[in-house]
Amino acid sequence: MFLQARIAVFGGVFCFIVIVALYNHFEGKISELDEARQKLANVVSEIELKHSPFSQAKTLQLLTKDEVGLDMANSYEDSVIIYNRVPKTGSTSFMGIAYDLCSRNGFNVLHINTTKNSHVLSLSDQVRFVQNVSYWGAKKPALYHGHIAFLDFSRFSVPKKPIFINIIRKPLDRLVSYYYFLRYGDDFRPYVVRRRQGNKMTFDGCVAKREKDCDPVNMWLQVPFFCGHHAECWVPGSEWALGQAKRNLAEHYLLVGVTEELQDFIALLEAALPQYFRSATNMFIEGKKSHLRKTFNKTYPSPDTVAKIQASHIWQMENEFYEFVLQQFHFIRKKTLTVKDGMVTDKGQQFMYEKIRPS
Repeated sequence: MFLQARIAVFGGVFCFIVIVALYNHFEGKISELDEARQKLANVVSEIELKHSPFSQAKTLQLLTKDEVGLDMANSYEDSVIIYNRVPKTGSTSFMGIAYDLCSRNGFNVLHINTTKNSHVLSLSDQVRFVQNVSYWGAKKPALYHGHIAFLDFSRFSVPKKPIFINIIRKPLDRLVSYYYFLRYGDDFRPYVVRRRQGNKMTFDGCVAKREKDCDPVNMWLQVPFFCGHHAECWVPGSEWALGQAKRNLAEHYLLVGVTEELQDFIALLEAALPQYFRSATNMFIEGKKSHLRKTFNKTYPSPDTVAKIQASHIWQMENEFYEFVLQQFHFIRKKTLTVKDGMVTDKGQQFMYEKIRPS
């Protein structure tokens, strides 16, 4: 009885050893086959590279697509655009496009509504806003928009700065539009009672009587919007503010367009940020978003009134900033867009990689 038990135990151990040995043997064979398959795949890839009908540059572009694809996707998912929109520059028309695209293209749109329409945030609100934008992952990717001055995120030690965009308008046109808007409103919300409703004085009459609503000082808005939250930014006619506005535009803004060429602004955004603005240009052209908001009873001023406004130091500084923006906008447009089949479109990639070592 005892002998039979020992034989049974010995037989079980022997079977176990045999099974382990067979498993190790086949595992090694499988590993060898995997290595051989990988070597074969590498050889096939090399042959395809040598005989590809594409140019070397195009082949490299295809090879690097998978390598950077995940990083690009993660970058988009963590991206934020801030559009600190200047009043009466066509911003409602532009945001109509963004709201129509957000579900289709997979991003969030958030309106920044400030107390009493203040364009400057308190210091504590600056910190709160920067933290919200930087760490509110549930609402990324995101496009924030609101009538607030530029805020330099690099001052707050956050890991990633947002992308800034904006639109500006000829300073006198913007002032005249705002003047009549306060009196008559617009077709976007026609039933809202405006602050100057009932006051039927024309802009020409206002300038002739030197009233406050048409004072050139009221044009001092686009410069401070780009200058930012420094007190000097909001001092009408400040040379420092004008210089700072130009520096901020050059260093922090991806793109600043002009109201008069809004379609090209949208086309440039679609070319540069297709994840957000894919189909935006067609939507603008074919839809009803090209002029979503139109001020009632707006009358352009007489040549005499225009001459008086343009003689002011404030207009000259605001116009200098406008021309600065326009020059940069046209420069970017020339480098980026082309006309194909009657449509304005991206020129496509204009660079390549070569002489890569080690190969």
